[in-house]
Amino acid sequence: MLRPIAAISGIYDAGVGLFLLLASDRLATLFGVPPARPPIFSDLNALFLIAIGVGYSWAWRDPRAARWYLWVMGPGLKGAGAVAFVTDYLVRHSPASFLLFALSDGLLALATLWALAASRNTPESRSR
Repeated sequence: MLRPIAAISGIYDAGVGLFLLLASDRLATLFGVPPARPPIFSDLNALFLIAIGVGYSWAWRDPRAARWYLWVMGPGLKGAGAVAFVTDYLVRHSPASFLLFALSDGLLALATLWALAASRNTPESRSR
């Protein structure tokens, strides 16, 4: 299960990053917020997401060797991102559309956590 989750997570992060890099104003309009000013803020977030997406290609090729990456970027970063989006919605009253990111990040965090826990005791994971 780790390879499909790495592929989905990588495509998700790289896709959102590319969309943010190439069409940040359109993405802001879709979510009902003003574009970031100065634009470097959205550019840096886009590059961050693209880099994470590229990192998932290693986890897709060799999930055993990249378990640490899957732990950090899945339950760690995506889980924290989901909490941050929900908290921002509740505390700062960000648009409800941001909860879509909370949902997608949260689901990917939970799926990664489940796959990592399920593969923990397999012969392949112990042979390293």
